Amino acid sequence: PRRVPLQSMRMLGVDFGRRRIGLAVCDESATLARPWQTIEAGASPAVTAQRIVALLERERRTTLDDFVIGGFVVGLPRRLNGEDTNGTAGARALAAALGTQTGLPVHLQDERLTSREAESMLALREPDWRARKKQIDAAAAALVLQDFLDTPPPPGRDDRPGDR
Repeated sequence: PRRVPLQSMRMLGVDFGRRRIGLAVCDESATLARPWQTIEAGASPAVTAQRIVALLERERRTTLDDFVIGGFVVGLPRRLNGEDTNGTAGARALAAALGTQTGLPVHLQDERLTSREAESMLALREPDWRARKKQIDAAAAALVLQDFLDTPPPPGRDDRPGDR
């Protein structure tokens, strides 16, 4: 994939799950995240990364290079006390595979309670839990990505989107 300047970059948010992967994108100014889609997880994080990369390549070709991702934000599952969960290692492995397969920056973002928050938000406009279930992973990915976009970078770091 082609690299874009960090000041103007569309990022992909990823909500890792053993069965489904939620995906979200932000605008090119890296200001606003929105749910994009949910895909089935692969047999391993590396296979899942291949699926995501193939999907991004199809989207890039379909939009004539208007849809180019400059980096990834992968939600990192944690318990409320900050300890790892049984999903943390898989999320880290997916993040590593995305970085290896694309050469793009990959950021890990704490995702505590994002699925619950996404469920609550979706329940306000969609009363049918079956319909919400299809949307929750992408909505959680959008929350993870938005949290990342809204968090200032650590002092001395300028590798985040929107930094001037």
